[in-house]
Amino acid sequence: MNLLKIPSFTASGHVQGVIEIPAGTNRKYEIDKQTGVMYPDIRDGKPRMVDFLPYPMNYGFVPSTIMDKERGGDGDPLDILYIAESVPNSTVVEAIPIGLLLLKDLGEWDNKVLAIPADPEKRIIKAGNWQEFQMNYSAIRLIIEQFFLHYDGPGVMTLHGWADEHAALAEIEKWRV
Repeated sequence: MNLLKIPSFTASGHVQGVIEIPAGTNRKYEIDKQTGVMYPDIRDGKPRMVDFLPYPMNYGFVPSTIMDKERGGDGDPLDILYIAESVPNSTVVEAIPIGLLLLKDLGEWDNKVLAIPADPEKRIIKAGNWQEFQMNYSAIRLIIEQFFLHYDGPGVMTLHGWADEHAALAEIEKWRV
């Protein structure tokens, strides 16, 4: 199955995400843009391990999106940060966006949708929107910021702020193909 061609939204209106890197791991995986198959990211001839702390959340992408370079994106699908227990890579999840992390990676937009499971039984935080997340989990926001500002070395990523769930949905629509 080509994971890139799955619809961005389910029939019930929830966002879909494809997990590339499970929470608590350091191995970096990528999606082959031709076949839609997951494979280990290779750097310097070896499978890439992030030389930093493990990912504090599940990391993946919103299928059927591309942050095209002509509009300032990084050329990859829009990223999703799925706050839940660790999920194996290549898993398709149903999510509710609650925020948007605005980042630039070496000058290209590399924004990330912050999301929770659509299934309340799979949630590990009690926040259903940006305001609740800000009020009750500001420490998670800081952890995520620090992780992305440092995981690939200092000065690679620059933080441009956060936005709410409405901006996250607009960002998905902006990059849908």
